Amino acid sequence: MVLPSVLKLAIGIGGSYGRGVTTCRGGKDFQGKWGAPTLMALEGGSAGLQLGGQATDFVLLLMNSKSASSILTSKVKLGADASAAAGPVGRTASADTDVTMRAEILSYSRARGLFAGISLEGSTLRADNDANKNLYGKKIEAPQIVFDGTVPAPPSAAKLIATLDKTSPQNKSK
Repeated sequence: MVLPSVLKLAIGIGGSYGRGVTTCRGGKDFQGKWGAPTLMALEGGSAGLQLGGQATDFVLLLMNSKSASSILTSKVKLGADASAAAGPVGRTASADTDVTMRAEILSYSRARGLFAGISLEGSTLRADNDANKNLYGKKIEAPQIVFDGTVPAPPSAAKLIATLDKTSPQNKSK
């Protein structure tokens, strides 16, 4: 999942908003080529002692079908259902894991801007099915796009998919 330039602005009360895409490898054991992307939306609000503005680029690696299904079929509360928060400045990486040390989501982020303070946040990440309808020309749900491969990738996704096919390592998990 790629969410470029997620904006966060606050003066006491704040909000964040961003849009991005999710794609998945196809084929047996997810070792094939990357498939058509589904569009995603991140929205949130916060209240607390905070001031500033920030733009953060996120890359989330959903490490198994359980985490991908969860994000594609419902609104996921970041920080509660899945943590993918960036640090206050610079570049960060984190892994959400369980007792058995199997990370479900690996997150990478790069932040730009000035932001200071503490806040209580509530951001949700959801599939943007209205945007998918605009992109694919028909109503289609995110899991159908990503897991079932019911539509071909649009021409606007060609560069993303070619880059992923060329640069991403092969899935060797069993």
